[in-house]
Amino acid sequence: MPSRVDTTADEVEAAHKDEQFDMRFPSYLGFWKRSVPGLDEHPRFDMYDEPHKKRKQQILNDHPEIKELYGYDTSTVWITMATVCVQMGLAYVFGRILTDWHWTMVLVAYTVGGSFSTQIGIIFHEFTHNLCAATTLQNRWVGNFANIPLLVPLAQSFRRYHLEHHTYQGVYGYDPDLPLEWEIKLIGNDPVKKFMWLIIYGVMYIGRGLAQQKQLSRWELYNWAWSIACDIAIYKFCGLRGILYLVISVLLGFGLHPGAAHFIQEHYTFRDGQETYSYYGSGNYFWLNIGYHNEHHDFPLVPWTKLPEIKRLAPEYYDDLAYHTSWCAVLYMFVTSSLLAPQSRVVRTLDAHRYARKNLKIPSTEEAKQLASVKDEFVARLKLAADMSMEKARARSIAKTKQQ
Repeated sequence: MPSRVDTTADEVEAAHKDEQFDMRFPSYLGFWKRSVPGLDEHPRFDMYDEPHKKRKQQILNDHPEIKELYGYDTSTVWITMATVCVQMGLAYVFGRILTDWHWTMVLVAYTVGGSFSTQIGIIFHEFTHNLCAATTLQNRWVGNFANIPLLVPLAQSFRRYHLEHHTYQGVYGYDPDLPLEWEIKLIGNDPVKKFMWLIIYGVMYIGRGLAQQKQLSRWELYNWAWSIACDIAIYKFCGLRGILYLVISVLLGFGLHPGAAHFIQEHYTFRDGQETYSYYGSGNYFWLNIGYHNEHHDFPLVPWTKLPEIKRLAPEYYDDLAYHTSWCAVLYMFVTSSLLAPQSRVVRTLDAHRYARKNLKIPSTEEAKQLASVKDEFVARLKLAADMSMEKARARSIAKTKQQ
């Protein structure tokens, strides 16, 4: 990781000494330029807090009616039941009936099983934010039930680490969504390695949580006991071949699959200053609007069925943001573009995150009007400083390469 992630609290305070308000208002896009593989070695460093909590407050100041969208949608429970039943039915068919349809099983595991497996991951996302049912307990059991076809106990661990991702987005050492340092170094900007990395992305996602070496929580232990009991039942009724179908579905679904492309779409930097991206394409119909990621991070208490309404109510906060329209194009660009690699992320220190969150206020409407006259000059000065810092870092990297 870059030396900037070792920035001290005093250095953070000194960097913001002339600021009373968060000058990223009203969009809260950053002043940084994205990390470019070949020119930069590491993710881009930001001295501000993650943007979505302040964006949320800014948007609510103008559109308080969005709060009416908060709540839960029990339709997700029925979708969960249908998804689990389809996967278990296919596991039985391939495990007990079509026992010699080998390549057909693999094809169905990718097209159908992979799609339903990634949909289960999105159901995890919904229950994590208590968006499926009225109580936390009910939501946790929705997650456990959805976990059945995945075989491995993931639901409660996903809940734990995903909530940390929301709290510490981009905070090095705290956000489990960030690639590990060895991933960045090993994969680099090699198209073949990037392709292979995407194939095992689901495994890497689990590995990042394990890398934090946290003890299992009580609900994670419940998840383990539940999954073991369910796996024994699946083996009894569907056989080893039925389990093989489910394993292939999970590995292919969370690998190089359109339903898993949102992992790249969401926070890999395709544009300077923007660290979260939405996807507005047809895949949202099946994958429960998971593409509305800016909207979700701004308002995590809104269920998937109402996320498009946020964009409709507050278009001025979303229409100018960069977004994707094709998940297949996202995967293709990531593999083939020399401007994208695992390092294409934004990181910040915990000190920077906490200081900016606590001390840099959201300006009121009147204060924003008063700041408008100085904002352009401030932003230009900050971007110039960022450019100079970036060029110095690139010069050091080139000098280091020549010495080697």
